[in-house]
Amino acid sequence: MTSTRRNFIKTTSVLAAGSVLPLEALSGCVAGAAPSDRIRVALVGGNSMGWNDLASFLKNPEVDCVALCDIDRNVLNKRTDEIVKMNRPQPKLYVDYRKMLEDKDIDVVIVGTPDHWHCLMLCDALEAGKHVYVEKPIGNSIAEINIMQKAVRKNKKLVQVGQWQRSQPHFVDAINYLKTGKLGRIRVCKAWSYVDWKGAVPKVPDSPVPDGVDYNMWLGPAPLRPFNKNRFHFTWRWYWEYAGGLMTDWGVHLIDYILYGMGKAVPTSVMAIGGKYAFPDDDMVTPDTMTSVYDFRDFTMVWEHTIGIGLGNWRRPHGMAYTGENGTLVLDRNGWEVIPEKQKIEAVPVQKNVGVGLDLHVRNFLDCLKNNTPEKLNAGIDIGRNVALVAQMGNIAYRTGEKVYWDDAKQEFRTETANQLITPVYNNGYKLPKY
Repeated sequence: MTSTRRNFIKTTSVLAAGSVLPLEALSGCVAGAAPSDRIRVALVGGNSMGWNDLASFLKNPEVDCVALCDIDRNVLNKRTDEIVKMNRPQPKLYVDYRKMLEDKDIDVVIVGTPDHWHCLMLCDALEAGKHVYVEKPIGNSIAEINIMQKAVRKNKKLVQVGQWQRSQPHFVDAINYLKTGKLGRIRVCKAWSYVDWKGAVPKVPDSPVPDGVDYNMWLGPAPLRPFNKNRFHFTWRWYWEYAGGLMTDWGVHLIDYILYGMGKAVPTSVMAIGGKYAFPDDDMVTPDTMTSVYDFRDFTMVWEHTIGIGLGNWRRPHGMAYTGENGTLVLDRNGWEVIPEKQKIEAVPVQKNVGVGLDLHVRNFLDCLKNNTPEKLNAGIDIGRNVALVAQMGNIAYRTGEKVYWDDAKQEFRTETANQLITPVYNNGYKLPKY
């Protein structure tokens, strides 16, 4: 991006302050920035979170969507219609993201695809000279996330990871309280996700590829196999070839704040137990119930997840807790509070959520683009890489059935069974990027 394009004009005081607009108001956001100051965005993967990301980008008046890419033409048509209804120009449409990256007019690429595509797409976008907003988790293996970190450092483009809670004010306020030391020495942290709205994935036979879908492109580097709707839109995340289950879905969001609050990045060991306890005969491969215990030497972190149960710790379906000698701070997307230990400190009543974290996260990214300040990104590549590593370690401990020990200097485990899960095998002619 040229220095002229970095020098975006200030928008209204409301937007500059980080406030957000509702999606239905997007049609009024077209004006407000000079043509030379506009940010031209392309989206890869428009079915779910990728579309939510783009919608947040389009709430900012300097942003144009110039390209959409998806392997499902039904999704492309649907999203194009929605963009046109916002009084936005119709974007160029692509099925193959590599063709899209040839467009010199694109400044930013949003990667909203299934996890197994993140590494290739991020590396290719960087090599094409684009900035990137990539969904979490940044990759689907330890090898991939390390490659992605190296790629960002080499290409010196701005990359924001979609861990939007880093931009949510009440999360930041909770960590500021934590850092006062009022809780005393913290010995135990917990993070959890209890998902009662999610049920079984009934087994269904393989079927023909739906009309309009480039299934081979969807598979990409994943193993070649017949089409099955369970391994496609949304439910792909319950299969190791494409994702890491709830651990890398919700876990990446929540564990990130444990690492942030405790100022730690890498545990020395992890052990995990669980299985398919709720739906033993359904089609999911990743565990519906799982507990992982991480040793950080001076404190432990426990991750818990369940599918089909909604009442979690402290009566919250999801959250984080930091338990110190004087009390416990409990934090979730609705707010935070402090529960004293034997009245050693004052209780803090629930401090409620304010603002829309995703919109604020996107605004932070745009401001950093505008000012060329990668150091001010709220969730840069190192943050994304650190929590993805911890999540992958938990999944590897579960899959091997071992207590795994991590050698951070060597970037490997002490046992070969665990090391075999560090690097994915790429298929169908795709090659793991080298950095």
